[in-house]
Amino acid sequence: MVAFSVVDPASFESVSARWLPEVRHDCPQAAILLVGTKVDLREDVPTIQKLGAQGLAPISYDQGLQMAQSVGAVKYVECSALTQGPSLRLLFDEAIRAVLVQLTKDHKRPQGGCLLL
Repeated sequence: MVAFSVVDPASFESVSARWLPEVRHDCPQAAILLVGTKVDLREDVPTIQKLGAQGLAPISYDQGLQMAQSVGAVKYVECSALTQGPSLRLLFDEAIRAVLVQLTKDHKRPQGGCLLL
């Protein structure tokens, strides 16, 4: 899993600039699940105003999805630790699904390799 905050555009940029190159280097065969966090703050007025004062805006679902597609992630999921609910369950369901698909492709667990990041 590679995560970023939807209310922190710098963390979104770090996905492609920093984290994915590191993951690809350390675990080139790992399935990537891209996760947008803090989605409860996307509609939060003080958060929007703070970002707006810096000429920024929250990352939209479509932007996250586009990033996931452009980096070859197996899935894009959004969640909120504050509101929890079905979004966290979906996150873990998708993580499990990605590992199972990878295992099916390989027909066996790779020795010393990462399956999901």
